[in-house]
Amino acid sequence: MPPVPAASIAHRLLTAALTAVVALAAAGSLRAQSDDDDRPPVTSGARWYDRINLEGSASIGYHHFDWQTDTARRDFVDIERLTLEAEVQLSEKITFEAEVEIEHAGTGATIEFDRFEEFGEFESDVEKGGEIRLEKMLLEFGIIPEFNLRAGYLTVPVGQVNVHNEPLDYFTVTRSESESSMLPNTWSEAGIEAFGRLGTLRYRALAVTGLDASGFSSANWIQRGHQLRFETINAEDFAFVGALDWSPTPPVNVGVTGYIGNTSGNRPKPDLTAPATVTIGEVHASYRQGSATVRGEVVYGTLSDADGVSRANRNLSNNLNVKRTPVGSAALGWYIEGGYDILPLLSADSTCSLTLFARYDHYDTMEKTADGIFNNPRWERNTITGGANYRPIEDVVIKAQFSHRELGLATANIENTLSLGLGLEF
Repeated sequence: MPPVPAASIAHRLLTAALTAVVALAAAGSLRAQSDDDDRPPVTSGARWYDRINLEGSASIGYHHFDWQTDTARRDFVDIERLTLEAEVQLSEKITFEAEVEIEHAGTGATIEFDRFEEFGEFESDVEKGGEIRLEKMLLEFGIIPEFNLRAGYLTVPVGQVNVHNEPLDYFTVTRSESESSMLPNTWSEAGIEAFGRLGTLRYRALAVTGLDASGFSSANWIQRGHQLRFETINAEDFAFVGALDWSPTPPVNVGVTGYIGNTSGNRPKPDLTAPATVTIGEVHASYRQGSATVRGEVVYGTLSDADGVSRANRNLSNNLNVKRTPVGSAALGWYIEGGYDILPLLSADSTCSLTLFARYDHYDTMEKTADGIFNNPRWERNTITGGANYRPIEDVVIKAQFSHRELGLATANIENTLSLGLGLEF
């Protein structure tokens, strides 16, 4: 059995510490609040347990596969994640926040067989199909509504999957297919953030640690470039993020996000000297009125010197647990979805909801490639999804869906999946 790395031990210690905070919060019978603005002010005489706020979420799913691309793919149940977040008000203006996510029921050692990106090789991971991850750890300084600060380990607001990622935030059983195939999720980095509200406009501006280009791949573009493999985060290259959201009326929200950062300096070894800059632009919009919800998003990103990254990655050690496949110089993903709660049509007094939804995803992680790199058509994917969300109470959702995915291949290109899910927030 392989030795447990120090990073895993650190994660477990951190989890134990946060669990202790959670236990104390539960002992005080505190009720979680979903909006920071609702939190009562802390006075010098406030009791310690009045300063603690606990919230979290959980999701589990069942998936049945009928894939032409992988006829032997087996059905499975995924204990997807349990998220625990604690907030401690240190003073009226300063808050400490920490969040831990337990994915796929824990950690251990496992071996994965990857027929598409490892050329039929076995890939060894030091985990038991899952992990315990610190998602957030920061201090928030509330100054004025127009200008506030956060510092620490922060959420990177690129893509809606990294902003609205609780089970009640999305219709599908799993998080956004197009975004999750291109971007890290949930994406957190060390850095500093300024944020605030100017009338109907909300803004966020961040300077954070950058990605590691050794994790980039054909199937998932920059997703595995999130620095999670080592005890420390390389900080030779930083990234800058800006996000704006405008809500002219309560039902409408429109937003845009930009990201730019070099990634070559954060590789495990200095084997790439040329800049490998990731640039991402994202636009999203949503409308929610009564029983109707409509949402959409477009994400487009580029990678400079993708040819150099692909060559350098091809020579990486097997022990690094990366794909070592060619990387696209550009990636594109977009989706549009709509849902309608039909229960008010049947009963005006219903306290439940039954939302029928439909969604379309298009994403290509090799939208463009550098000269000499094969643009593999299997990474162009189009998915139609339809299903239902039943909420017996406000904080619990039961989901069912069927998705039909078509790859850019000429033959054997259909992937049909039936999924059932259960999610809750507290």
